[in-house]
Amino acid sequence: MSKPVVSPLTGKASRWTARRLAILAMLIALSTAGANLKIPSITGTPAFDSFPGFLGALILGPADGALIASLGHLLTAFTAGFPLTLPLHLVIAGGMAAVVVLFTFLYRFFPWLGIAVGIALNGLLLPALFIPLPGFGKAFFLAMVVPLLIASTLNIVLAAMAFTSLRRVFPASYAAGRRKGEGK
Repeated sequence: MSKPVVSPLTGKASRWTARRLAILAMLIALSTAGANLKIPSITGTPAFDSFPGFLGALILGPADGALIASLGHLLTAFTAGFPLTLPLHLVIAGGMAAVVVLFTFLYRFFPWLGIAVGIALNGLLLPALFIPLPGFGKAFFLAMVVPLLIASTLNIVLAAMAFTSLRRVFPASYAAGRRKGEGK
């Protein structure tokens, strides 16, 4: 392990190491690719864009995963032409970020609970928030719930499987609960 970079201004260690930035960049690039792998729906936005966000959260922590997932959603919405308007897609990106954070905290201690809650929040709760909005209602929810549940399940389960496979590569990952000084 390399030493953390110390800021000459504050004298404190920075989290912005070259390794962390490289992992973050790779996951954002993977999210960009996943934004083009769509699951058919009326909006064209369910895709494999959040898999890198969920994986990034398990490896780097909830803040980084939330960043990756929200950028992934915005990239997917961009490739679909922002079908729900940019402001609504910004709200959805914020919702995605919140789901990733909750998923990560639960997964760290109860992996299966984290997976189940992540799927339920992303596949059911987020589209249900559109029910009271004019022009959306129950019809929009019913049209989107199946594609979003499929996309959520695939993205989250793939992230959990990839993390399980990569645990040896990232022994100090967030989900493993190991940081410097917490043992081997």
